Amino acid sequence: MSDTNEATKRPTHIVYQVIEGAKDGDKAKWLRIGAAWAHGDIRGANIVLNSFPRTGRIVMRERTDEQPENGGQQ
Repeated sequence: MSDTNEATKRPTHIVYQVIEGAKDGDKAKWLRIGAAWAHGDIRGANIVLNSFPRTGRIVMRERTDEQPENGGQQ
């Protein structure tokens, strides 16, 4: 674990499940499934997942103020 207290610090990254569109040209769906806190040395992170997808892929993106809290398309 890192030295930071995850309960009081905002996550540095958001974790998404990405489900590709069913047809060519369909946009992929990005579902927020968790968050991550970068370690002080930036060489790793603590990751907390609210769900574990069985399909699609998992993407971790640096948190920005423009990101909606409940996920969204990238």
